[in-house]
Amino acid sequence: MSKLEIHQFPCHADNYGALVRFGDAGECASIDAPDDAAVEAALATTGWTLSHILVTHWHADHVQGIEPLKEKHGCRVIGPGGSKIPGLDEAVGHGDRFELGAHPVAVIATPGHTMDMINFHFVDDDVVFTGDTLFAMGCGRLFEGDAKTMWRSLERLMALPPQTKVYCGHEYTLANARFAVTVDPDNGELADRLSEVEKLREAGEPTLPTTIGRELATNPFLRVADPAIRAQLGLESAADWEVFAEVRKRKDNA
Repeated sequence: MSKLEIHQFPCHADNYGALVRFGDAGECASIDAPDDAAVEAALATTGWTLSHILVTHWHADHVQGIEPLKEKHGCRVIGPGGSKIPGLDEAVGHGDRFELGAHPVAVIATPGHTMDMINFHFVDDDVVFTGDTLFAMGCGRLFEGDAKTMWRSLERLMALPPQTKVYCGHEYTLANARFAVTVDPDNGELADRLSEVEKLREAGEPTLPTTIGRELATNPFLRVADPAIRAQLGLESAADWEVFAEVRKRKDNA
């Protein structure tokens, strides 16, 4: 099996796109299609051939490049079912599996940000593309789902191996880290990570990918069972999803 190669690139104001090369012939998949010009530039940089687009959800800043890319490259579009995804060839849902080259890909449904949200887990490569569900030290806003639904979705990602690399849809890490320390102020690993992120952004460097293990240690949206966070919020006896809801509410109002 050829090695999975990933080329991450910025687009729009704060989106990330990613190309995933999975075959010896240079075939690759674009994770979402935020902007066709940015994807084309990434293809030119890598020399790879676009054969697939894997779509996480319907928001415009993730799908607006699909149709021009499909028209030019004839690529196959795989994503969640529903009429909101343009050019969809294959609808997939939670528990579905398919292969790109010899690389198995598991579909994880993570409704909450949108109700159609899916994530793509490259099982043997320890890589997951989380769209706008899980960010570095953050998570997506609840535009279509509620807190209980989103918490169940995050639990699915938390169960992945800690070494799993996490590629997110946006560069929100600095703002997320600055908020995280307000609800988890005694977390020394989080404080160190905030300092690291500040240096990376000052240098114009990306803060992604992250890992599941690192998020379990520093992401307050995943750490709602931690006694210190519960005490900080005054929710010592609340259900996990209720603590999550309070953290999400505070971030929305930050």
